[in-house]
Amino acid sequence: MIWIVGEYAERIDNADELLESFLEGFHDESTQVQLQLLTAIVKLFLKKPTETQELVQQVLSLATQDSDNPDLRDRGYIYWRLLSTDPVAAKEVVLAEKPLISEETDLIEPTLLDELICYIGTLASVYHKPPSAFVEGGRGVVHKSLPPRTASSESAESPETAPTGAPPGEQPDVIPAQGDLLGDLLNLDLGPPVSGPPLATSSVQMGAVDLLGGGLDSLMGDEPEGIGGTNFVAPPTAAVPANLGAPIGSGLSDLFDLTSGVGTLSGSYVAPKAVWLPAMKAKGLEISGTFTRQVGSISMDLQLTNKALQVMTDFAIQFNRNSFGLAPAAPLQVHAPLSPNQTVEISLPLSTVGSVMKMEPLNNLQVAVKNNIDVFYFSTLYPLHILFVEDGKMDRQMFLATWKDIPNENEAQFQIRDCPLNAEAASSKLQSSNIFTVAKRNVEGQDMLYQSLKLTNGIWVLAELRIQPGNPSCTLSLKCRAPEVSQHVYQAYETILKN
Repeated sequence: MIWIVGEYAERIDNADELLESFLEGFHDESTQVQLQLLTAIVKLFLKKPTETQELVQQVLSLATQDSDNPDLRDRGYIYWRLLSTDPVAAKEVVLAEKPLISEETDLIEPTLLDELICYIGTLASVYHKPPSAFVEGGRGVVHKSLPPRTASSESAESPETAPTGAPPGEQPDVIPAQGDLLGDLLNLDLGPPVSGPPLATSSVQMGAVDLLGGGLDSLMGDEPEGIGGTNFVAPPTAAVPANLGAPIGSGLSDLFDLTSGVGTLSGSYVAPKAVWLPAMKAKGLEISGTFTRQVGSISMDLQLTNKALQVMTDFAIQFNRNSFGLAPAAPLQVHAPLSPNQTVEISLPLSTVGSVMKMEPLNNLQVAVKNNIDVFYFSTLYPLHILFVEDGKMDRQMFLATWKDIPNENEAQFQIRDCPLNAEAASSKLQSSNIFTVAKRNVEGQDMLYQSLKLTNGIWVLAELRIQPGNPSCTLSLKCRAPEVSQHVYQAYETILKN
């Protein structure tokens, strides 16, 4: 009741009388009641300051001078100093809007969720990552799994039968709910950062199995049924990319690129440097930069310019928690003092084993930079294609099975305009950024590219790119178990194809 009166004091006419009645036996109440009464009266005072000044002075006196409870005294002194120093700030603190309570478990892959439940008493449940993602050493990691669901032993939705976009042991990381954005940056230790343990990769050999049913077998050519002697239940029937099931005239060599799927050494597209932190907002320090991915390594390429009148030293950098766990993999090393009007170029290696928190937008990165003058904050958006890994080429059988298994409501379609590339040029350009072509077909004059990519946290994205020769626009269809990434994948496609 005390909480209700304090929380909705502006709607209750006699709120001051109700709370004053509780003050009569203040010292006889339990600690929790005393703390709640103190907070409620302070809230009432902030909402009705002219009518309740005497009441708030009375409760602050009882809490700070007449009580021997340290928790009560501390809270009383905090409120007292807030009210006496800056009532406006006190109102923002005490009457702050409550954060929205949201449930994020639907973003976790079902198989990953099952594995995390098995490790509920370990760090895996805290990090929301399987042990293989952060445990290293000589001993192998023992993977646990839940027993099969008994509701339907042969259901296609069972973890043992339903194909997923990623092989077992490479499950996507969970993206927790977004919290305070810059709050975590204020308490960062900006000393030399310690890089986290390298991500332990798990290589799982996938057996050749017949996951195709119905008319889709024609896409794979004349292969014998039951390869490997293993019978699998086909996934539930769902929409398949347009014309993917049509008969073909040639063998696999005409349809599939059977290369290893490793990105080219030239690396992915690199955007030109942009000013992230102007000098007027950082006491003379200007920071420009861009992001790169070269042969599996992500870097933040920085350009630091001293536009102040004093020398700058003691540089350090730290990131806030972000959607994909980006973090500095080494300290920010400026080997010599940065003199006035001097510019230095630095390539900062990044890892993806940092703390994870869902950001808005998803690719938002908040950065703190320290030098001998002050600590400065800025935010920037990183292109999602720096997170596309080199082993993102999905097996053709798994591609078809996964496309069918992902719900239709997870499919998103986009138009890419002003892109006069043919299919070969587009495929080559995309592969340099780790977007791999699984199959290529020509249907009624349209070139159809079926492609796959994988993010650093194990999330797979499947794509169908339709290119009409002579038409500068193409159509991109994306399917993913985490549909919130589709918009950013589309932006990556558009950036790569137009540059």
